[in-house]
Amino acid sequence: MKDKYAVVLDHISKDYIIHHEKPTLVERILKGKNEKFRALKNVNLKIKKGDVLGIVGPNGSGKSTLLKIISGITSPTRGRVTTCGNIRSLIDLEAGFHPDLTGLQNIYVNGLLLGLSKPHIDSMLKNIISFADIGNFMDAPLFTYSEGMKLRLGFSIMAFSNPDILLLDESFLVGDETFQKRAADKIMEFKNDGVAIIIVSHWLDFIKANCQRVVIMNKGSIKAVGGLSLIDKYKRSFESKGDQ
Repeated sequence: MKDKYAVVLDHISKDYIIHHEKPTLVERILKGKNEKFRALKNVNLKIKKGDVLGIVGPNGSGKSTLLKIISGITSPTRGRVTTCGNIRSLIDLEAGFHPDLTGLQNIYVNGLLLGLSKPHIDSMLKNIISFADIGNFMDAPLFTYSEGMKLRLGFSIMAFSNPDILLLDESFLVGDETFQKRAADKIMEFKNDGVAIIIVSHWLDFIKANCQRVVIMNKGSIKAVGGLSLIDKYKRSFESKGDQ
Protein backbone atom coordinates (compact mmCIF):
# COMPACT_ATOMS: atom_id res chain seq x y z
CA MET A 1 0.00 0.00 0.00
CA LYS A 2 2.60 2.58 1.07
CA ASP A 3 4.72 2.07 -2.03
CA LYS A 4 2.03 2.04 -4.68
CA TYR A 5 -1.43 3.26 -3.72
CA ALA A 6 -2.58 6.63 -2.43
CA VAL A 7 -6.21 5.57 -1.85
CA VAL A 8 -7.79 2.15 -1.38
CA LEU A 9 -11.58 1.80 -1.01
CA ASP A 10 -12.59 -1.62 0.28
CA HIS A 11 -16.30 -2.55 0.02
CA ILE A 12 -17.49 0.99 0.83
CA SER A 13 -21.20 1.59 1.40
CA LYS A 14 -22.92 4.70 2.69
CA ASP A 15 -26.48 4.87 4.03
CA TYR A 16 -28.42 8.00 4.92
CA ILE A 17 -31.54 8.02 7.08
CA ILE A 18 -34.52 9.82 5.54
CA HIS A 19 -37.14 11.28 7.90
CA HIS A 20 -40.37 12.05 6.03
CA GLU A 21 -41.59 14.05 9.01
CA LYS A 22 -40.07 15.15 12.30
CA PRO A 23 -39.72 11.97 14.39
CA THR A 24 -40.97 11.72 17.96
CA LEU A 25 -38.72 10.50 20.75
CA VAL A 26 -40.41 7.08 20.66
CA GLU A 27 -39.93 6.85 16.88
CA ARG A 28 -36.28 7.75 17.26
CA ILE A 29 -35.87 4.93 19.75
CA LEU A 30 -37.86 2.38 17.75
CA LYS A 31 -36.69 3.68 14.36
CA GLY A 32 -39.92 2.37 12.91
CA LYS A 33 -40.52 5.19 10.42
CA ASN A 34 -36.96 5.67 9.23
CA GLU A 35 -36.17 5.03 5.59
CA LYS A 36 -32.63 4.33 4.42
CA PHE A 37 -31.15 5.73 1.25
CA ARG A 38 -28.04 3.92 0.08
CA ALA A 39 -25.83 6.53 -1.57
CA LEU A 40 -22.93 4.10 -2.16
CA LYS A 41 -23.12 0.35 -2.65
CA ASN A 42 -20.09 -1.87 -2.12
CA VAL A 43 -17.54 0.37 -3.87
CA ASN A 44 -14.06 -1.05 -4.44
CA LEU A 45 -11.36 1.14 -5.97
CA LYS A 46 -7.57 1.51 -5.85
CA ILE A 47 -5.90 4.77 -6.88
CA LYS A 48 -2.16 4.82 -7.45
CA LYS A 49 0.19 7.63 -6.52
CA GLY A 50 0.48 9.96 -9.50
CA ASP A 51 -2.84 8.78 -10.95
CA VAL A 52 -5.23 11.39 -12.38
CA LEU A 53 -8.69 9.87 -12.10
CA GLY A 54 -11.93 11.32 -13.42
CA ILE A 55 -15.24 10.23 -11.91
CA VAL A 56 -18.34 10.75 -14.05
CA GLY A 57 -21.97 9.81 -13.74
CA PRO A 58 -25.47 11.29 -13.68
CA ASN A 59 -26.68 13.41 -10.79
CA GLY A 60 -27.27 11.30 -7.68
CA SER A 61 -24.86 8.57 -8.72
CA GLY A 62 -22.72 8.92 -5.57
CA LYS A 63 -19.74 10.85 -6.96
CA SER A 64 -19.70 13.65 -4.38
CA THR A 65 -20.41 11.24 -1.53
CA LEU A 66 -17.38 9.23 -2.58
CA LEU A 67 -15.17 12.35 -2.50
CA LYS A 68 -16.47 13.27 0.96
CA ILE A 69 -15.65 9.79 2.27
CA ILE A 70 -12.11 9.90 0.85
CA SER A 71 -11.57 13.38 2.31
CA GLY A 72 -12.88 12.33 5.72
CA ILE A 73 -15.80 14.79 5.71
CA THR A 74 -18.12 11.82 6.27
CA SER A 75 -17.56 8.18 7.21
CA PRO A 76 -18.70 5.06 5.37
CA THR A 77 -21.50 2.99 6.87
CA ARG A 78 -19.57 -0.13 5.93
CA GLY A 79 -16.16 -0.82 4.48
CA ARG A 80 -12.71 0.59 4.92
CA VAL A 81 -10.88 3.61 3.49
CA THR A 82 -7.08 3.63 3.46
CA THR A 83 -5.19 6.75 2.39
CA CYS A 84 -1.50 7.59 2.26
CA GLY A 85 -0.35 11.19 2.75
CA ASN A 86 -1.87 14.67 3.06
CA ILE A 87 -5.36 15.04 1.58
CA ARG A 88 -6.34 18.41 0.14
CA SER A 89 -9.83 19.01 -1.25
CA LEU A 90 -11.67 21.76 -3.08
CA ILE A 91 -15.17 20.44 -2.50
CA ASP A 92 -16.75 23.44 -0.75
CA LEU A 93 -15.53 26.92 -1.73
CA GLU A 94 -16.59 28.33 1.65
CA ALA A 95 -14.78 25.71 3.74
CA GLY A 96 -11.92 27.14 5.78
CA PHE A 97 -12.78 30.74 4.84
CA HIS A 98 -14.27 33.52 6.97
CA PRO A 99 -16.39 36.05 5.03
CA ASP A 100 -15.36 39.04 7.15
CA LEU A 101 -11.61 38.46 6.85
CA THR A 102 -9.54 39.72 3.93
CA GLY A 103 -8.10 37.40 1.30
CA LEU A 104 -4.68 37.76 2.90
CA GLN A 105 -6.00 36.92 6.36
CA ASN A 106 -7.91 33.96 4.95
CA ILE A 107 -4.71 32.57 3.44
CA TYR A 108 -3.28 32.26 6.94
CA VAL A 109 -6.52 30.93 8.50
CA ASN A 110 -7.04 28.37 5.73
CA GLY A 111 -3.38 27.36 5.74
CA LEU A 112 -3.34 26.81 9.50
CA LEU A 113 -6.52 24.72 9.24
CA LEU A 114 -4.71 22.58 6.66
CA GLY A 115 -1.96 21.98 9.20
CA LEU A 116 0.62 24.30 7.66
CA SER A 117 2.97 26.24 9.90
CA LYS A 118 3.09 30.04 9.78
CA PRO A 119 6.70 29.98 8.50
CA HIS A 120 5.61 27.68 5.65
CA ILE A 121 2.74 30.03 4.76
CA ASP A 122 5.12 32.99 4.95
CA SER A 123 7.52 31.28 2.54
CA MET A 124 4.74 30.47 0.05
CA LEU A 125 2.76 33.72 0.41
CA LYS A 126 4.08 35.46 -2.72
CA ASN A 127 3.44 32.33 -4.82
CA ILE A 128 -0.10 31.97 -3.46
CA ILE A 129 -0.93 35.64 -4.12
CA SER A 130 0.58 35.53 -7.61
CA PHE A 131 -1.24 32.33 -8.60
CA ALA A 132 -4.60 33.57 -7.24
CA ASP A 133 -4.24 36.76 -9.30
CA ILE A 134 -7.09 38.68 -7.66
CA GLY A 135 -5.28 42.03 -7.52
CA ASN A 136 -6.34 44.57 -4.90
CA PHE A 137 -9.08 42.27 -3.66
CA MET A 138 -6.43 40.47 -1.62
CA ASP A 139 -6.95 43.24 0.97
CA ALA A 140 -10.76 43.19 0.69
CA PRO A 141 -13.11 41.05 2.83
CA LEU A 142 -14.10 37.72 1.37
CA PHE A 143 -17.82 38.58 1.23
CA THR A 144 -16.99 40.97 -1.64
CA TYR A 145 -15.51 38.12 -3.73
CA SER A 146 -17.19 36.43 -6.68
CA GLU A 147 -17.35 32.62 -6.72
CA GLY A 148 -14.52 32.60 -9.27
CA MET A 149 -12.30 34.70 -7.00
CA LYS A 150 -12.97 32.40 -4.03
CA LEU A 151 -12.06 29.47 -6.25
CA ARG A 152 -8.77 31.04 -7.34
CA LEU A 153 -7.83 31.82 -3.75
CA GLY A 154 -8.81 28.37 -2.47
CA PHE A 155 -7.03 26.53 -5.26
CA SER A 156 -3.93 28.67 -4.82
CA ILE A 157 -3.69 27.90 -1.10
CA MET A 158 -4.18 24.21 -1.81
CA ALA A 159 -1.62 24.24 -4.62
CA PHE A 160 1.15 25.32 -2.26
CA SER A 161 0.16 23.15 0.72
CA ASN A 162 2.17 20.02 -0.22
CA PRO A 163 -0.75 17.72 -1.18
CA ASP A 164 -0.30 13.99 -1.63
CA ILE A 165 -3.94 13.42 -2.57
CA LEU A 166 -5.97 16.12 -4.32
CA LEU A 167 -9.79 16.02 -4.54
CA LEU A 168 -11.64 18.34 -6.92
CA ASP A 169 -15.35 18.60 -7.71
CA GLU A 170 -17.53 20.79 -9.93
CA SER A 171 -16.66 23.95 -7.99
CA PHE A 172 -13.15 23.70 -9.40
CA LEU A 173 -14.47 24.58 -12.87
CA VAL A 174 -16.23 27.88 -12.15
CA GLY A 175 -13.10 29.90 -12.93
CA ASP A 176 -12.45 31.69 -16.20
CA GLU A 177 -10.71 30.01 -19.12
CA THR A 178 -7.30 31.51 -18.31
CA PHE A 179 -7.38 30.24 -14.75
CA GLN A 180 -8.62 26.81 -15.84
CA LYS A 181 -5.59 26.53 -18.13
CA ARG A 182 -3.21 27.49 -15.33
CA ALA A 183 -4.95 25.10 -12.95
CA ALA A 184 -4.71 22.30 -15.52
CA ASP A 185 -0.97 22.97 -15.86
CA LYS A 186 -0.65 22.80 -12.06
CA ILE A 187 -2.50 19.48 -12.04
CA MET A 188 0.09 18.09 -14.43
CA GLU A 189 2.85 19.33 -12.12
CA PHE A 190 1.17 17.51 -9.25
CA LYS A 191 0.94 14.35 -11.32
CA ASN A 192 4.64 14.48 -12.15
CA ASP A 193 5.37 14.88 -8.43
CA GLY A 194 3.39 11.71 -7.65
CA VAL A 195 0.24 13.40 -6.31
CA ALA A 196 -2.93 11.33 -6.75
CA ILE A 197 -5.68 13.51 -8.22
CA ILE A 198 -9.39 12.69 -8.27
CA ILE A 199 -11.73 14.95 -10.27
CA VAL A 200 -15.53 14.75 -10.25
CA SER A 201 -17.12 16.64 -13.12
CA HIS A 202 -19.88 16.68 -15.72
CA TRP A 203 -17.53 18.52 -18.08
CA LEU A 204 -16.44 15.51 -20.07
CA ASP A 205 -14.03 17.40 -22.32
CA PHE A 206 -12.07 18.54 -19.25
CA ILE A 207 -11.97 14.97 -17.91
CA LYS A 208 -10.81 13.68 -21.28
CA ALA A 209 -8.09 16.34 -21.57
CA ASN A 210 -6.68 16.04 -18.06
CA CYS A 211 -7.30 12.54 -16.69
CA GLN A 212 -5.61 9.20 -17.32
CA ARG A 213 -8.35 6.90 -16.08
CA VAL A 214 -12.12 7.18 -15.74
CA VAL A 215 -14.64 5.73 -13.31
CA ILE A 216 -18.27 5.57 -14.40
CA MET A 217 -20.79 5.61 -11.55
CA ASN A 218 -24.54 5.17 -11.47
CA LYS A 219 -27.00 4.65 -8.61
CA GLY A 220 -24.25 4.43 -6.00
CA SER A 221 -22.17 1.79 -7.75
CA ILE A 222 -19.09 1.74 -9.95
CA LYS A 223 -20.15 0.48 -13.38
CA ALA A 224 -16.77 0.63 -15.13
CA VAL A 225 -13.14 1.61 -14.56
CA GLY A 226 -10.74 2.08 -17.43
CA GLY A 227 -9.15 4.35 -20.01
CA LEU A 228 -10.50 7.52 -21.59
CA SER A 229 -12.46 5.50 -24.15
CA LEU A 230 -15.02 5.03 -21.38
CA ILE A 231 -16.03 8.68 -21.89
CA ASP A 232 -17.57 7.77 -25.24
CA LYS A 233 -19.27 4.77 -23.62
CA TYR A 234 -20.67 7.05 -20.95
CA LYS A 235 -22.00 9.49 -23.55
CA ARG A 236 -23.78 6.72 -25.40
CA SER A 237 -25.30 5.10 -22.33
CA PHE A 238 -26.26 8.15 -20.26
CA GLU A 239 -26.30 11.38 -22.26
CA SER A 240 -28.70 9.86 -24.80
CA LYS A 241 -31.12 9.29 -21.89
CA GLY A 242 -30.86 12.91 -20.76
CA ASP A 243 -29.26 12.08 -17.43
CA GLN A 244 -26.50 14.67 -17.68
